[in-house]
Amino acid sequence: MIIPARYSGGAILAPGGISFPVAVAPREQAVAPDLTSAVYTTDNELLCVDRAGVVRWRRAFGTFQEKARNVQAGCVFSLNGKTVWLFRPDAMGHWNDSNDTWHVLDAATGAVIASADLDTAGHGGHQHVHPGGTDVLLDVGEGQDGSSLFRGRLIGDTLEVAPYSWKNRVLVALAVDGHQFMTVHHEQDDVAFHTYPDGEVVIRVGVADLGYDEDAWLEWAGGYLDADTAVVVAGGEDDDEERFRHHLIDVRTGAHLGIFDAHTQDAYGVIPVGSGAWLTFDDGVFRHHVR
Repeated sequence: MIIPARYSGGAILAPGGISFPVAVAPREQAVAPDLTSAVYTTDNELLCVDRAGVVRWRRAFGTFQEKARNVQAGCVFSLNGKTVWLFRPDAMGHWNDSNDTWHVLDAATGAVIASADLDTAGHGGHQHVHPGGTDVLLDVGEGQDGSSLFRGRLIGDTLEVAPYSWKNRVLVALAVDGHQFMTVHHEQDDVAFHTYPDGEVVIRVGVADLGYDEDAWLEWAGGYLDADTAVVVAGGEDDDEERFRHHLIDVRTGAHLGIFDAHTQDAYGVIPVGSGAWLTFDDGVFRHHVR
């Protein structure tokens, strides 16, 4: 499984009290499936560290930037932990004179195995590893221009990239068994559930279906609690203060199953781990919950 990772108090943390000290606060981080190493991005490079915080390898992005403003490079381990996938928003990061790029690195050495150019100019990209182990989905956020979704697969020393046709949906999560994925519209007015890998929409749920008026919105958050149930997060304003509620949706029918007590006030605080269980992360501590 993909190990949840969060940064707090000078270290990258994983459930079970696992920690990886780091010298600077990461822009994004990931922990290897065997819990022996972690990777993280900074303004200018990708680093791999062991559990003592010793740097195993590092890879610079290109031309040094004093501060990479409004951009964030992203990293994730493959399901088997043998590779690290790196998304670089090069167009806006100015490390290189190029469009955005996607790379697959050897997790043991940091050597680049394969790379691909993307026709995007993103602020950042979120990568989701498919449970099947071969594919990685990359959602590139391009601000007011929307969001582009790509499916990547490493074949030998080639990164094969297949784009999805839309630019108005944000990838939120993959189903536990990989048969579906979940997106929220860029304008945050509905959530959709798609077949994998073709992306056909089978269920669409709007804010009105959850009992809200047109002033409410859906956050780009949530995920699959189990194979048949997803968590979605609705937002609204009450006395000029934003409030969020978690809801459950039957992904087979689109039925609203009611409000979900997520044990967190953070709209992005639910970390599903399958079989009806989820984690929250508060004050530097992962907490496990079961329905």
